[in-house]
Amino acid sequence: MKKILLSLFALLFISTLHAQSDLLSVKIGDQTWMVKNLDVDHYRNGDPIPEVKDPYAWPGLTTGAWCYYDNDPPNGKIYGKLYNWYAVSDPRGLAPAGWHIPSDSEWTTLEKSLGGISVAGGKLKEAGILHWATPNTGGDNSSGWAGLPGGMRDQIAYFTTVKQVGYWWTSSEHNIFAINHLLSSPSSRAGYAISDKRLGYSVRCVKD
Repeated sequence: MKKILLSLFALLFISTLHAQSDLLSVKIGDQTWMVKNLDVDHYRNGDPIPEVKDPYAWPGLTTGAWCYYDNDPPNGKIYGKLYNWYAVSDPRGLAPAGWHIPSDSEWTTLEKSLGGISVAGGKLKEAGILHWATPNTGGDNSSGWAGLPGGMRDQIAYFTTVKQVGYWWTSSEHNIFAINHLLSSPSSRAGYAISDKRLGYSVRCVKD
């Protein structure tokens, strides 16, 4: 009887782990995406990624770094960390094992699978105005992706647009810049931009 009970407990424990794991990702089309912004402070090989609060140090970086919006840890619990692109591209690996930073083409695939850029933004945004500023146009999270407006840290280290815009790095470069995708409160569209690599943006991962 004791062995049976232990076996049942083990099965229940494993099932609970699988259930929790399933909540961390969502399948959209042929892709599987994380449903939260990345919040790691070590590369995949175990090396630490430095947190850089200093507004004078951030603009001069050419290596990976992260920060919380406004350097305020409670923001990290909601929006995850903001990373510069040098952390995204570091060969030690920003994404956890089994995941990777999506390329621009993988983002485009995501948007196309949700009906194209004109409507994909609303489907990707978390519904309501708990985290999004009003009006959060079209935001219904029908995709399950639960996009949040984590704002950004710009190339001169100012924090801006939290609750208004969410920016996510891709792994793709464009000349000396890098490509990001974005969602905004007043629009159902999914956006695209080319940005300075020193900017601090959110990161989402897609499964290998």
